[in-house]
Amino acid sequence: MSFRTPHPLHPLILDDVRGAQKMLSGVARVTAMEGSRYLSSLVGAPVHLKCENLQRTGSFKLRGAYVRISGLRSEQRAAGVVAASAGNHAQGVALASALLGVRSTVFMPVGAPLPKVAATREYGAEVRLHGHVVDETLAAAEEYAARTGAVFIHPFDHPDIIAGQGTVGLEILEQCPEVRTILVGVGGGGLVAGIGLAVKSVRPDVRVIGVQAAGAAAYPPSLAAGHPVAIESPATMADGIKVGRPGDVPFALVQEYVDDVVTVSEDALSSALLLCLERAKLVVEPAGASPVAALLSDPAAFQGPVVAVLSGGNVDPLLMQRILRHGMAAGGRYLSLRLRVTDRPGALATLLAVLTVVDANVLDVSHVRTDPRLGLTEAEVELHLETKGPEHCAEVRTALRDAGYVVLD
Repeated sequence: MSFRTPHPLHPLILDDVRGAQKMLSGVARVTAMEGSRYLSSLVGAPVHLKCENLQRTGSFKLRGAYVRISGLRSEQRAAGVVAASAGNHAQGVALASALLGVRSTVFMPVGAPLPKVAATREYGAEVRLHGHVVDETLAAAEEYAARTGAVFIHPFDHPDIIAGQGTVGLEILEQCPEVRTILVGVGGGGLVAGIGLAVKSVRPDVRVIGVQAAGAAAYPPSLAAGHPVAIESPATMADGIKVGRPGDVPFALVQEYVDDVVTVSEDALSSALLLCLERAKLVVEPAGASPVAALLSDPAAFQGPVVAVLSGGNVDPLLMQRILRHGMAAGGRYLSLRLRVTDRPGALATLLAVLTVVDANVLDVSHVRTDPRLGLTEAEVELHLETKGPEHCAEVRTALRDAGYVVLD
């Protein structure tokens, strides 16, 4: 086929991605493509999961980092490389540098999860903790590069990075040639830009859809304005796509090759992570679960077969615990309520017996006896229950009311 004329902001063509694929042979894994019966039944067409969470270092980031560092001149390699990241990019740069024999320094925020800091060190990087927000960490890394001559490795805003990430798109076409829609999580845009370039250059009929967290969605206003627009204070549990401004290089590619960018809520993200864990038996971080969140939010919107790219699986265990609770609550699997009981011996046992009949698991219970709103013989009980879903929650409330209890909320 003939290639298009390179855009001045992104001198990339399909051959660049194919060259990156050859370079990554034996370095990056060709990750598995797993079918999902549950999501397929929801969408009404085959849904496949591209498992980049099973990539070396736990995310796709190794691909771009290796291609970028491989392209450095000998004198640049001798000066070393530096990066700033709270997680996935840090580990990708660390491993790529170690494989290529290049010294690496990675700046990470002071509050970065300890497992990610430890993994980055174990891959061979010198880790320096600086700043409490990513902007401070980034500034420190750039100052280090200017002072030492080390080459700054940007997480998404460089053609070599994008070419490396685009190899995911080539693998998708090889593993699922019948694909009609590809869903990709979007932060700065390097992954979706690379996949869009690779896929659309071969199969322009395939729709490539980006997915952003609603609280950190810089691409929709940027695409509407026709240029990258920064948003203030992006907020989402999905740290991997928590980026306040699109990169200039990926933005130009997204304009040209990506069909749409949709947003998903925090509830959808946590529900998607829980689904990946329970149904697919895959540990996926919130950013990696964003394509699944889009499918859960609007399953009829995407023509199948669909491939959802699970971009990473590096999630701190403590964050995972909180997200799973959030996901269970969003899915109606937790129920919290208050009710009034008569303050007498055996009253709590009677209440718990009602819950036993409807098979609700009590996680926590607390009493309030001294409140001016309560009568002399009344007590208020707060319950936290594990349930089987929204219908079961309704069944529990009905059983309590039928037993004569006043359910307050």
